[in-house]
Amino acid sequence: MPEMNVQVRWPDGRLQDCYSPSLVMHDHLTAGTDYAVADFVARSRAALHEASERVRSRYGFACTSAMATLDDIERRAAHFADASAMVTVVAMKPALPAVTR
Repeated sequence: MPEMNVQVRWPDGRLQDCYSPSLVMHDHLTAGTDYAVADFVARSRAALHEASERVRSRYGFACTSAMATLDDIERRAAHFADASAMVTVVAMKPALPAVTR
């Protein structure tokens, strides 16, 4: 199962590297996009739960690293009460392969 890292910039300018055991993050977030903090948390929660369940279906147990990443995201997000505060997805690695037509 391929794993990935997502780098985000919080409204205070701090960078965070977020781990996922699955490329499913690409289904929920896009590199170079700004998200309201609450939207970013909701998208991350959905993606990381889905990633953890993929691990469970393959190996028989949930991914504690994905849940630790989610806990960290939720803890950091709690510091930004301003509804207009934005989180930027700086990079997603590995990137999805380019689609050729």
